[in-house]
Amino acid sequence: MGRLRFTDWWDKLFAIGIIFKGLDGVLELVGGALLLFVSPARINQIAILVTQPELTEDPGDFIANSLLRGASGLTGHVVLFTAFYLLAHGAVKVVLVTALLLDRLWAYPWMIAVLAIFILYQLFQLTQTPSLGLVALTVFDVLVLVLTWHEYGRHRSRRVES
Repeated sequence: MGRLRFTDWWDKLFAIGIIFKGLDGVLELVGGALLLFVSPARINQIAILVTQPELTEDPGDFIANSLLRGASGLTGHVVLFTAFYLLAHGAVKVVLVTALLLDRLWAYPWMIAVLAIFILYQLFQLTQTPSLGLVALTVFDVLVLVLTWHEYGRHRSRRVES
């Protein structure tokens, strides 16, 4: 088993997709770790500091107001749950993306299963609280799932031919 070789546009698109998933995983790990060390009160202070210029200009700004509402509702338990969720979510992505880039055949079905679970959860969340960002993330996850499925089939058929 060698490293993944990018020979055509499917391969390149697949590589781009999983690299973005890996970067997303790294950001989740960093965010989860930061949440373990930052108090809910401090998060609220940061949210106020970040949104104050925008709200001074436009008091009805949807994103800034949403950020403030989210930050003000944080409790220690919510922050702890979110931190562990982000750490677990990020670790799974980083491990699977690394294994895929190293062309480990076992990682393909695991990535497909994990993405399917994420997509189902995101679809459920969309029924509860629709958002354009979550729609975009879900579409991206579906694209990466299809590309992973395609690459898995190609790698399995190559190994059978060998």
